[in-house]
Amino acid sequence: MEKVYIGVDVGSVSIKVVAIDNDNNILFRSYVRNVGQPIDIVKEELKKLHNELPDKEIGGVGVTGSGRQLIGYVLGADVVKNEITAHATATIYFHPDVSTIFEIGGQDSKLIIISDGTIADFAMNTVCAAGTGSFLDHQAQRLGIKIEEFGEIALTAKREVRIAGRCTVFAESDMISKQQYGFSKAEILKGLSKALVRNYMNNLVRGRELRPVFVFQGGVAANIAIRKAFEEEVGHEVIVPKHYDIMGAIGIAMIAKEEVKRTGRPTKFKGFDVSEEKFETTTFICKACPNECEIIQIKANGKIIAMTGDRCGRYSNSVI
Repeated sequence: MEKVYIGVDVGSVSIKVVAIDNDNNILFRSYVRNVGQPIDIVKEELKKLHNELPDKEIGGVGVTGSGRQLIGYVLGADVVKNEITAHATATIYFHPDVSTIFEIGGQDSKLIIISDGTIADFAMNTVCAAGTGSFLDHQAQRLGIKIEEFGEIALTAKREVRIAGRCTVFAESDMISKQQYGFSKAEILKGLSKALVRNYMNNLVRGRELRPVFVFQGGVAANIAIRKAFEEEVGHEVIVPKHYDIMGAIGIAMIAKEEVKRTGRPTKFKGFDVSEEKFETTTFICKACPNECEIIQIKANGKIIAMTGDRCGRYSNSVI
C-alpha cells in the first residue's frame, strides 16, 4: 500500500492540512478558519482526508504553527517543528534559488533569509497587528469591501495617498481623515497596502540585506496589491507560489516524511479516530518581565502538553 505523509499547520486564524506522497505530490489539501476549536477542526479535516484517500497508509505526521504542541500530542505526531523551518523547507523545495521569503498570515508575519539552501536568518512579528492579515481584514470591513476584492480594487487607484500604518488605531483614524478629504476607497486601500508593507519592512527587515529571488507566501499573498507594494519596495519581481496558503503544512509534511525514513521507526500517528482525551486549560500571569503575559497551559492526564501566550517564547518553547 502506498504511504502518504500528513502535514498540519495550526495557526491562530486558519488551520491547514495536507497529504503528500513519496514524491511530494499534493494528494489532499484543506484551508479552514480556526474558530477556536482546533482539535475538532483537525479531526473533521482528517475525516475528509481519509474519505478522499481511503486506500492510503499514513507513513508519518508533522505539525507546525502556534498550536503545534497541542495538536501534535493529540495526533501522535512524528515531528513537531516551528513555522520558520516548515515554511523554509517547502519554499526551498519549490523554489531552490530563493533568497528571501516574505510570509504574512492572519496574526503574525515572518521574514526568512536563505543562503545556499539553508536558513541564514529570520525575524518574526507576533505582537503588532498592523503588519498582518487581520489589519487588512478589519480595515476592509470598515470600508465595506470584501477582503477577496481588496487587491483588485486597490490597483484601480489613480492617486497616491499615504496611510499611517504603524498602528491599527492610527490607521483607522487616518483612513477616516483621508475619506473626509475626498480620497476614494481604492486610493485608501492602495495606501493601506503600502502601509502594511512599510510596517513589515520597519519591524522585520531592520537593515538586513534582502536579495532576490523573493518569494511571498501566507494567506495575505493572495492580495495582489500587497504583492505589488512589495515589488515596489524591493525593486524586483516577487513570486507568489502556487500553494502560497499552505506552504507551512507542505513543509512539515516533507519534514515528517524524511524523519520517519531516517529513523526507520513506524509512525506514531494515533489513527483517524484521534485522541478523545479530556483536556484541562489553566492560566497564570508571568512576572519575569514588565509585559506580564497571560500564559495558557493545556494539560492532558495531568501533564502539561502545551503552553502559549508568552511573547518571548519562555514557556511555549519549553514544552516538547
